[in-house]
Amino acid sequence: MGEAYTFRLAKVTDIEDIVGIEQSSFTVPWSKEAFYREIVENQFAYYLVIEDHFQPIGYCGIWLVMDEAHVTNIAILPSYRGRKLGEQLMKEAIKLAKRHGAQTMTLEARVSNHVAQNLYKKLGFEAGGIRKNYYSDNGEDALVMWVEL
Repeated sequence: MGEAYTFRLAKVTDIEDIVGIEQSSFTVPWSKEAFYREIVENQFAYYLVIEDHFQPIGYCGIWLVMDEAHVTNIAILPSYRGRKLGEQLMKEAIKLAKRHGAQTMTLEARVSNHVAQNLYKKLGFEAGGIRKNYYSDNGEDALVMWVEL
């Protein structure tokens, strides 16, 4: 079954699936309109999807500005978690960022999300600071993490 997983850039037709993944993953999900603006209108945004037999099961958004990549969001459908697909998706995002000239990559993770932090550390990310009250649903702080590409 693992050999069926593929990665590609997201298209407008993926927005419904991406929104479904987003809603199943986050307490304050981005809207359909927000993803439309990201995928269609934002010249700095790149969204990757991971598919299982041509069905999106996860996505990762990055902004590429100058020589820096910023991960805006990443999610895998709950039924596919625990299979290291998030790690594979992050590795693909890193490859994409490098191809576009990024020298560094940054992201935020909830201070309570140790699973995500451990994944990012495994990929070479290091803690760089705290953004106080970053998450609007509960005011939780975000851990800012960086990696040199």
